[in-house]
Amino acid sequence: MSKNLVIVESPAKAKTIKKYLGKDYEVLASYGHVRDLVPKDGAVDPARGFEMKYQVIDKNAKHVNAIIAELKRSDHLYLATDPDREGEAIAWHLHEVLSEKGLLKNKDVKRVVFYEITPREVARAINEGRDIAQDLVNAQQARRALDYLVGFNLSPLLWRKISPGLSAGRVQSPALRLICEREEEIRAFDPKEYWTLDARADKDGQAFSARLLELNGSKVEQFTLGNAAAAEAARAAIAAAAAGKLRVAKIEKKQRKRSPGPPFTTSTLQQDANRKLGFTAQRTMRTAQQLYEGVEIGGETVGLITYMRTDAVNLAQEALTELRAVAAKRYGPQSIPDEPRYFKAKSKNAQEAHEAIRPTSAARIPEQIAKFMTPDQARLYDLIWKRTVACQMNAAVFDTVSAELRASAQHAFRANGQVLVEPGFLAAYGVAVDDENEAKEDDEKRLPPLEEGDIVKLLELLPEQHFTQPPPRFTEASLVKTLEEFDIGRPSTYASIIATLQARDYVRLDGKAFTPTDVGMIVNRFLTEHFTRYVDYEFTAKLEDDLDAVSRGEQAWVPLLAKFWGIFKPMVDSKMELSRSEVSETRVIGTEPVSGKPVTARLGRYGPFVQIGARSETDDPEAEKPRFASLRGNQRIDTITLEEALELFKLPRKLGALPSGEAVDVNIGRFGPYARYGKQFVSLKKDDDPYTIELPRVIELIEQKAAALEAATIKIFEGTGIRIVKGRFGPYITDGERKARIPKTRDPAVLSVFECEAYLAEAAAAAKPIKGGKKKAVAKSAETGAEPKKAVVKKIATKAAKKAAPSKSTRAPSLTKRTVRAKKA
Repeated sequence: MSKNLVIVESPAKAKTIKKYLGKDYEVLASYGHVRDLVPKDGAVDPARGFEMKYQVIDKNAKHVNAIIAELKRSDHLYLATDPDREGEAIAWHLHEVLSEKGLLKNKDVKRVVFYEITPREVARAINEGRDIAQDLVNAQQARRALDYLVGFNLSPLLWRKISPGLSAGRVQSPALRLICEREEEIRAFDPKEYWTLDARADKDGQAFSARLLELNGSKVEQFTLGNAAAAEAARAAIAAAAAGKLRVAKIEKKQRKRSPGPPFTTSTLQQDANRKLGFTAQRTMRTAQQLYEGVEIGGETVGLITYMRTDAVNLAQEALTELRAVAAKRYGPQSIPDEPRYFKAKSKNAQEAHEAIRPTSAARIPEQIAKFMTPDQARLYDLIWKRTVACQMNAAVFDTVSAELRASAQHAFRANGQVLVEPGFLAAYGVAVDDENEAKEDDEKRLPPLEEGDIVKLLELLPEQHFTQPPPRFTEASLVKTLEEFDIGRPSTYASIIATLQARDYVRLDGKAFTPTDVGMIVNRFLTEHFTRYVDYEFTAKLEDDLDAVSRGEQAWVPLLAKFWGIFKPMVDSKMELSRSEVSETRVIGTEPVSGKPVTARLGRYGPFVQIGARSETDDPEAEKPRFASLRGNQRIDTITLEEALELFKLPRKLGALPSGEAVDVNIGRFGPYARYGKQFVSLKKDDDPYTIELPRVIELIEQKAAALEAATIKIFEGTGIRIVKGRFGPYITDGERKARIPKTRDPAVLSVFECEAYLAEAAAAAKPIKGGKKKAVAKSAETGAEPKKAVVKKIATKAAKKAAPSKSTRAPSLTKRTVRAKKA
């Protein structure tokens, strides 16, 4: 019998810790959260003091049952979920579930936390068990309740006023606002022209460049040379004054030091991994989780980094000692300062009891253990190791030189150069760039030896045109940095915030930059205009401060919710009368030349579209109906032109006929662009443009589809058109028009043509729409040629069978032996 039961969150972590603790301990995983709010309205009840109704998460019920079974054989329970507020809440939820079942009587229950998965740290945690921190649990409950109240009240409003499937969130919406406001700045930006003038000079065969510093006795500013004429006039004047030579008037030499940055927090790790490795925030956190939980090295599972959800920058004393020893051995004793470096977090709410993200042992050199890791794990571990070792090394030292070169008393240039003298922490980094803001300064730029009074040869003067640039769109790195600066959410939530914005199609990644979609812009505009308070950056940050105060026991969580709800709920109620047209904001693009009807663009139920004409205000059935066309993927409601809009109405395009005589046309359906030939369809590929594709390419696609169908065919019945095909979700029967699933109990290879015909007939009968009901599943997928979903067909077939059954003792006409025999006859 196991005396001790330890609960962690992940099975990988459980496996590692089990090895450390030995046979007297059983270690099980909760697989994350064990309970959540019931998924319906009323899960948080403001009328009952914000009572929260929880239920065990279905997919984790079997894991809870396993914990219950093992607990019955154990005397001691250690709740070792992650060492953050969410982990504390998971421990509390599990405690509540077990307590409600009366399983904790006469049991010793302790909450334990460890920040690294090493034998030493796990043993320490087990010996230093404590009670569950209720203040942390209350803060997490308040956070969950706020997110629920906002989501379950704002999201349905978005469904009714804009489009189904949309969502609004307490921290998601301010993040969307950041991206949308930046986009508006970019669109409103008015670029201004300016010119620079560089001198290309030579000293003893070594060429170098210098930037114009002084013109006509005045300092050169950004817009001193505002156009080509001004630049050319300056070039001519300086060329005449210089007569092919420049005089070194002044030399300034000094040393510049650059100190290493602090070790990684969750936020800075996500930023650096995005900039240097191209990782998304989700990819970074997923890989960091794997490094934290452990990698098998030489037959032993080892946790390679400390806990990756932290906003602290301090390091344990033993870690500092090891880091300094490793740096001294690897880069020389001169590479480390006399005393350890200590860092303090800038965030006012940083939990200083935690550590920064660091290797559990700096002695595990990245290149020595890379073979035990996946490529992602190796790259991220290398980044963390270098950053942590570098933070305990000396500053990098550069010799900088600034030379003033005069063409005359009225005109001067400046040349700058720098040389790395002592690499310091850059020896560990292996690169000269530690901060994206200093990237331009970090290229080693050497000047030839220069002394005051030297004359250098002027090779040429190079004017260059420039335009001022709008602010850049947010990348994941810059968005994470800005979210942290505004105190929107917490670093552990940034990955999920970004993922939600993309999943809702509010934003899209264009290269590495986020661009808001039409839906995102409209949702943001709606929330900003009607719920300004709740997408306000200061309000969101203040709410985070209040939640942090709850976690410290300085504020009660129920009054916090009551204050929020008292203002929020009346505001939601007051917006119910808004019309859809007020929210979606139809944009008038122009007038259709032939008919003279207005052309407009707006967001509809299935996405953005353009429209020619308007609906008749009367019920006249003879009135001409408006025409509609969906926008293409790269088009936007607020930027599409009249010419581009009219182009969309050229579909469907008739391309001609196949050799068999079937007419071919292309169009865009709900599921994407397609070509139709006779009664059949073929989807266009990603690179195929329905507005330019020609008949030969469509014939090629049809042939590819036929070849794929032939390759997937299990059995074909010659002369009937019926075949059995291996589909994505299992084998099915088709005759080119109808489709039917094959029960799992039947072997497709032995089916007869009569059985196949019976299956097709039954599927077709079951799929017929009931009067006033929904369209049949087959029609829904016709445009793409996609087979109807199994669940839909099965559900309709079941309903049809039940309806046809007159009594329990009488079976519905189905694929029984009697049916097959009858068809044979």
